[in-house]
Amino acid sequence: MKINIKASAIILLGALLTSALTGCQSNQVKSPEAASPSGNSEGQSTVVVKEGSKQKEGNVVLKELAFMFKGKTIAISDTANEEQLEQMLGKAEHVKSHTYRADDGTNMDTLIGFTEKVYTYPGLKIKTISIPDGKQDSIFHIQITDPKYATVRNIKAGDSLDTLKNAYPEGRLVGEGAPEEEDDFRYEPSNYVDVMSFHIKDAKVESIQIYSLLD
Repeated sequence: MKINIKASAIILLGALLTSALTGCQSNQVKSPEAASPSGNSEGQSTVVVKEGSKQKEGNVVLKELAFMFKGKTIAISDTANEEQLEQMLGKAEHVKSHTYRADDGTNMDTLIGFTEKVYTYPGLKIKTISIPDGKQDSIFHIQITDPKYATVRNIKAGDSLDTLKNAYPEGRLVGEGAPEEEDDFRYEPSNYVDVMSFHIKDAKVESIQIYSLLD
């Protein structure tokens, strides 16, 4: 009889422990932190914000060095091949490719083996670079002259210098020139490697260059 009581007690204790563990696991599945794709609680973020980017509410990262077209955002360092660019921008008027070599006359020894591609559209030129180990092409230079392509702060060719200054108060005129003179308005988010430069003529934005300096 004593043995049966002891055995019953052990069985009961095991059942209670199993129930408790099941409850803990159920609570973990329903936890907001575990259910969240980012796994972050409010006020914390594990999202890596690239230099030259701006962190917005809700852990949404908006790349500043970018332009927008038909609801799509295209930024420096984005991976992009010919097919992807065609899906976003349409077919390029011209595509030029060059693989750097020691004897190509460019004196770009640091880029030997790299392949640069230039995609030309009306009022837009995009340059990509791919490294020798075969990784996908990434955008390193964007030039805009057509007002249908606007930056993420909605600045486009033809906008006034005052409008530009209001949109990019962190920027500065490189030559400190008078409005009627030509000058460049430079915006460097943080790292002095990724840059957005607005060419100013007659107190208006004539063209926009967004680029990342290659090592």
